[in-house]
Amino acid sequence: MAAVCAAGPLGAEPQFRPVEMPVEHVYAGGWEHFVGGGVAVFDCSGDGLPELVAAGGQGPARLFLNRSAGGKVAFVEGDFPEETGVTGAWPIDIDSDGEVDLVLARVGENRLLRGTGDCRFEPANAAWGFDGRDRWSTAFAATWEAGEAWPTLAFGNYVDRDNPEGPFEACDVNHLYRPQNGGYGEGEALQPGFCALSMLISDWSRSGVADLRVSNDRHYYVSGGTEQMWRLGEVPNLLGEAEGFEPVSLWGMGIASRDITGDGRPEVMLTSMGDQVLMQQGESGWARAPYSLGVTAASPHTGEDGRPSTGWHPEWGDVDNDGRVDLFITKGNVDQMPGMAMEDPNNLLMQKEDGTFAEAAKVAGVATSERSRGAALADLDGDGRRDLVVVNRRAPMEVWQNVTPGTGHWIKIDPGQPESNLFAIGAWVELRQGERREAVERTVGGGHGGGTLMPLHFGLGQADGAEVRVIWPDGVASPWVPLSAGQTYRVQWPGKVWWVV
Repeated sequence: MAAVCAAGPLGAEPQFRPVEMPVEHVYAGGWEHFVGGGVAVFDCSGDGLPELVAAGGQGPARLFLNRSAGGKVAFVEGDFPEETGVTGAWPIDIDSDGEVDLVLARVGENRLLRGTGDCRFEPANAAWGFDGRDRWSTAFAATWEAGEAWPTLAFGNYVDRDNPEGPFEACDVNHLYRPQNGGYGEGEALQPGFCALSMLISDWSRSGVADLRVSNDRHYYVSGGTEQMWRLGEVPNLLGEAEGFEPVSLWGMGIASRDITGDGRPEVMLTSMGDQVLMQQGESGWARAPYSLGVTAASPHTGEDGRPSTGWHPEWGDVDNDGRVDLFITKGNVDQMPGMAMEDPNNLLMQKEDGTFAEAAKVAGVATSERSRGAALADLDGDGRRDLVVVNRRAPMEVWQNVTPGTGHWIKIDPGQPESNLFAIGAWVELRQGERREAVERTVGGGHGGGTLMPLHFGLGQADGAEVRVIWPDGVASPWVPLSAGQTYRVQWPGKVWWVV
């Protein structure tokens, strides 16, 4: 049995070094590309290292193939369909053929791209009966509902470009596509819509029911709108206070969900213009985390610009593998909004032993102040340390290699299922080390404009292993299994057999 012990202090400050990319990639365009600009992170080559597809806005989306080796992160540009107008990209295996597909949100028709192997993609809207419409789409989430072989797809739409009374108070409706006859149809409207910028489907309360959370931009709905939670029953139902969801209004940009307290229930990070809001879940419901926790990040942490910050993509991840989950947030003015900070560096908030967070982006070398949008914390070279990708508006995409010395141990878990939902979207991976507990759900959506489909990563601190189990989407729980640090494990439903990959 693998030995387990509590995570402990490691000491070294996080450090990153820039990676030279083969081509300068910029998320560009006019007002319809003020928002969006995400990146999809996934392995399409089968070598265990993630590739990148970055939205380009007015310019082309680009595929970067991973060629990391010898302790150095490296990419080359790959062949990719000519796609412009892309605001976001998400990896998902829609048809459960074992090849990762892509969902592209666009200003214009949304696209489903079928992965055909060896990092090749082909248009699939017609083959799968998907009506991509002609909208300004800025958010996406997906899940497999009970008994379905294909996923349910949710698209969030921003301002209705055809509304002559717009853009203010001209928010578009959102759309839900449920599978039918081996594909999709026209979909159904989720209304009202309040200018969605992020969506995530999750079993928020660990009750076995997954709901769709939508983060909305108050800048355009102005009044009368709120954050939203939809129950995905036969007829989607908008939840309110009577159902335990307290609608709040903010300038919502992104969503990130992770259990950071060890109680098995996820906290929810909501980015916005001004305060970044962490919602904590307790026995009596949801409540905002106190300012003293250190995650509000309301104004720039460097320079002299004291105006409020604009937060975009939030992402949880243990950067130094000390067993405590950290938080990265991209920042950047929408364009030239005078009431908001212009010099607005990204945040890297490191969790301390007492559970509070401290800013470390400057010392880590990642506190650039471009107009950042989407991002990803992902192990790009397979060394167990999370590296960083940031897509910028009107400035080159940035990639950094994590070179933090003396980091802790780690473990990665890749749950899978046979026949359909091969990546086990909706599964929870639970880890325990003595008194420590942590739970991570595999989801598709959230963030801002993109997402990651890779094995789930856990920092272990000084422990050389941990016990792990999977709660599968159908509610079946695998046995607890002792596993050694420094490995990536694959496990298939029902979870009785684990192997190293």
